[in-house]
Amino acid sequence: MSAAHPSTSAPADAAAQAASGREGLAAALGAYLLWGVLPVYFKLVASVDALEILAHRIVWAVPFGVLIIALRGQRRDVWDAVRNPRTLALLATSAAFIAINWLVYIRAVLSDNIFEASLGYYINPLVSVVAGVALFGERLNRTQLISVGLAAVGVMVLATVGHGFPIISITLALSFTVYGVIRKAVPVGAMPGLFVETLVLLPVAGFYLASLIGAGTSTFGPEAPGMAVLLLLAGPVTVLPLLLFALAARRLPLATLGFVQFLAPTLQFLMGLLFGETLTLPFAICFACIWSAVCLFAFDAWRRRPQTPPT
Repeated sequence: MSAAHPSTSAPADAAAQAASGREGLAAALGAYLLWGVLPVYFKLVASVDALEILAHRIVWAVPFGVLIIALRGQRRDVWDAVRNPRTLALLATSAAFIAINWLVYIRAVLSDNIFEASLGYYINPLVSVVAGVALFGERLNRTQLISVGLAAVGVMVLATVGHGFPIISITLALSFTVYGVIRKAVPVGAMPGLFVETLVLLPVAGFYLASLIGAGTSTFGPEAPGMAVLLLLAGPVTVLPLLLFALAARRLPLATLGFVQFLAPTLQFLMGLLFGETLTLPFAICFACIWSAVCLFAFDAWRRRPQTPPT
């Protein structure tokens, strides 16, 4: 009887892994789909100042985060992060960088610069590779060098004959890369980490919103219930994609996530077209270079993925 166990458990394990992979892929697609169509939300609240939108995003992420943390049983993870001075200091620093990233992105959408924001998230993985070389002594292979070179050419085309140096793109890519580097050094999960980050930012955001209410310039109130509901939604709009991403990261290989991550900037690019932004020739050349770099980068990641031995 005991000899039958390996033959019966192997198919069961394979089926469980396949189911986990499908769940992970669905979660990844959901996360990047939500991030990709995020400009629609910011266009709906475009009458609100970007800084006020950011403050609402932080404030309303906290109660929604409390719910998610409770449902996932991660209260101990949050407590461990808060009471560790080094972890708390690192999360406070990462919070500052993600707040910069959010604010620049919101301003980009509100100022009709979605193309440039999209470009920032296309080049972010390439900037992360360069950061690995600069900070951790990693080496670039030939394909990665070509990818980074193509991206640099695209940025230079935009800077010299286009709309000027793409400061929005570079700021988004750099701030998110620094954020990722810091979070990589913090032994805490994605959702507990984000929750602590929003807790760190909460006093500043809450004070700012209170000052707007005191001055009578706040757009959040009973006189505009529709806008109030939209601003309340900033919480789930912020937390839900990250929760889906955290679920996907536990179930999918990094190579697969590497492919799927380009869904978000692609959708953002389409959002730019939808909202009537003009795709000028310099932008077209820049995106052609970036898309070529991304294809090479993704192919290289797929080629170097760990091979699972047959069972």
